[in-house]
Amino acid sequence: MKLFRMGAVLAVLAGPAFAQEAPHINLLADGPSKTDDEKAADAARDKAYKETLKKIPDAKTSNDPWGGMRADPPKQPAPKAAASSAPRKPKAGTAAN
Repeated sequence: MKLFRMGAVLAVLAGPAFAQEAPHINLLADGPSKTDDEKAADAARDKAYKETLKKIPDAKTSNDPWGGMRADPPKQPAPKAAASSAPRKPKAGTAAN
């Protein structure tokens, strides 16, 4: 029984290796070749396509990868209230040292 299993394993492993060495046969029949008019029409179509591609402007890309995630631009922080640089006067009734 072990011999049968080993033979099955070898057959499974050898199958893909044997298929690589098989002759390559094209089973699809080649279609009829194109006429001179069809070749000229294809060339004109390709030329028109390439000219159209040249007319498309290059898109400017954004450097912000998260730009689509934000709904509105970032808000500027509120300006801080200007604190006076003059020293405070002591309250009445307190002793100054």
